[in-house]
Amino acid sequence: MGLMLIMITAVGLAMDCFAVSISAGACTKKAQNTALLKMALMFGIFQSGMTLIGWFAGNSFASVISGFDHWVAFGLLAFVGGKMLVEGIKEEEERKETDFCSTKTILVLSVATSIDALAVGVSFSVLDAGPVLPAAVIGAASFLFSLAGAVIGRKTGQILGNKAEILGGIILIGIGVKILLEHIAG
Repeated sequence: MGLMLIMITAVGLAMDCFAVSISAGACTKKAQNTALLKMALMFGIFQSGMTLIGWFAGNSFASVISGFDHWVAFGLLAFVGGKMLVEGIKEEEERKETDFCSTKTILVLSVATSIDALAVGVSFSVLDAGPVLPAAVIGAASFLFSLAGAVIGRKTGQILGNKAEILGGIILIGIGVKILLEHIAG
């Protein structure tokens, strides 16, 4: 498997991380830059790790998880996105913003955005590609795209104000629906 194909795959996998990071950046206060960096790092680690797990599990595991992986990703993203949407619609005095700094939220989003990397790892094992280079490239791309998304989100969040949480929730739900539809249709 060539480096160009690995890089294209890595960018494709990083797109969900990028979109989620835009939402997180838009809804996170300026003083919480370390939380956004932590999220980008976790996204990279999970994408890389799930690629490795998929590679080592090979074809036998793919048949087990392929029946419900899209439902898990959809459920996690819809839950966090729905929570953001509800909080964004509430009146100012009732609002409780989604805490993108909490380890729990970061872990949920890391799992939700990395489930596709598991399937990619399985496909790499079928193609006899080694596990280390693809996992490293996928992890690095996810980290970089997540970091870029957080910066872009921070800028748009300053412009949008409290509407950023509504937009972020819609984006997360949309990503979940996209994952679900791709797996159902494909």
